[in-house]
Amino acid sequence: MVPHSVVPDRPLTRLRIAITAFFALDGFVFAGWVVRIPAVKHQTGASAGALGLALLGVSAGAVITMMLTGRLCRRFGSHPVSVACAALLSLSVVLPPLAHSVTVLGLVLLLFGAAYGGANVAMNSAAVDLVAALRRPVMPGFHAAYSLGGMLGAGLGGLVAGQLSPSRHLFAIAVVGLLVTGVAGRALLREAAPVPPERAREDASAERRPAGTHARGLVLVFGLIALCTAYGEGALADWGALHLEQDLDARPGTAALGYSCFALAMTIGRLSGTALLERLGRTRTLVLGGTTASLGMLLGSLAPSLWAALLGFAVTGLGLANIFPVALDRAGALAGASGVAAASTLGYGGLLLGPPAIGFMADAYSLPTALTSVAALAAVAALIGFATRRAAVG
Repeated sequence: MVPHSVVPDRPLTRLRIAITAFFALDGFVFAGWVVRIPAVKHQTGASAGALGLALLGVSAGAVITMMLTGRLCRRFGSHPVSVACAALLSLSVVLPPLAHSVTVLGLVLLLFGAAYGGANVAMNSAAVDLVAALRRPVMPGFHAAYSLGGMLGAGLGGLVAGQLSPSRHLFAIAVVGLLVTGVAGRALLREAAPVPPERAREDASAERRPAGTHARGLVLVFGLIALCTAYGEGALADWGALHLEQDLDARPGTAALGYSCFALAMTIGRLSGTALLERLGRTRTLVLGGTTASLGMLLGSLAPSLWAALLGFAVTGLGLANIFPVALDRAGALAGASGVAAASTLGYGGLLLGPPAIGFMADAYSLPTALTSVAALAAVAALIGFATRRAAVG
């Protein structure tokens, strides 16, 4: 067990900047891969269903690693684990364009997903420690940085998609990733995680607090809401650019704007999430978000024009932005840290379910029809949020 430091004042700002940089890097690297999915699909000659199975490697690797990274953070500390996972993520992003078969693509995506999942757990652990030390609710800012990084990665990818091959593009992404990891990692490794002693006592007491059968059932319900949200995010990341390029005849650079619009809207939604929750409360924020995302995805998947589809992607991003955090917050209010863990596990199950489900539905029907499943699950999340409105205050 790595001991936590006494909470100092001077290093906290540097730590906050460093952790924010890692969140932004995570989104930037992932978006760099996402916008090149159509090119890699063409290179491997994969069908939609086969590509869905290969993309399952990202989610499978992430979920498997998430189960192990918590133990690594407890043993070595969240800061060195964050740096190691960020470096591995930057290195592994160069591998997908080197694959020339679906099988090899699935294997390299398993490694990429493992690095991605480990980085997410480690960085969130570091962020939780810093939030406790600052005694301010700054967590939405870190997730907004992730979305901003995704927007920048997708936007830059769109600019270079027509000029650079996937191999050269993702090699450049890897170089940027390693540089950011080296610079931000120095600040992160210089300090131990600044968790106040009372935080550890609170976490321990929360773990010992028993939860009744009703509460455990509600935790699973909120986990289902998180699953619906993660399904939508994964679908837009994995299939959005392909839909615009394949079904609406967009050029590769323009198709990359789909995820960029989604990421920008998600960033705006998360930056304004605290104010929205204070104004509307948890239930109305969840219901409004699910309804907005459902309508937006219907437009994004079924619109006959490119620009209408881009608008639909942006509206979907606004709607989905705060559903996942609200679901985890309500689960935690019912069952403490164990509730958050259970809801998170179900939520990431949406990432596992999404890629192959969309692929198989696209083979059976069409990709636009398959993407309407995102709208359906967002509507389910809104209905569940309304039905459980008395489970927690707000």
